[in-house]
Amino acid sequence: MPERLIAGAAAPDFTLQNAAGQEVSLRDFRGRNTVVYFYPAAATPGCTKQACDFRDSLAALQHAGYDVVGISPDPVAKLARFADAEGLTFPLLSDEDHSVAEAYAAWGEKKNYGKTYQGLIRSTIVVDPEGKVVLAQYNVRATGHVAKLRRELKLDA
Repeated sequence: MPERLIAGAAAPDFTLQNAAGQEVSLRDFRGRNTVVYFYPAAATPGCTKQACDFRDSLAALQHAGYDVVGISPDPVAKLARFADAEGLTFPLLSDEDHSVAEAYAAWGEKKNYGKTYQGLIRSTIVVDPEGKVVLAQYNVRATGHVAKLRRELKLDA
């Protein structure tokens, strides 16, 4: 597994399919700050809470110059249902083989109820307009994470 990303590192580029089956690349967001967040599974309670928090903060984030992209190992069809059900208007990208999550060190060993397994580590990476990492957070909590992120980016007055 790659080492966790740190501020100043180049963000690994990627191209994945969105909920509509169209290709989206990190380079599509050059010129703007981009919040790339990794979540384990669409339509689960924690992931829904986190996605809806991003949805509810999207206008303020965009006004401050930040785009939001969510990435999970879910297939495109599941992402489409999730986006439709929750009114999500930012891109949700399918990383079924978890290669992008691995490149971002968001895939690795997890422990749950005494079992150890490989899975997606809930993570958020903020990328600047030139493609460099500004902030990298791993093992974030689904609830309250967006508010914490906004404070850390000094977006709350």
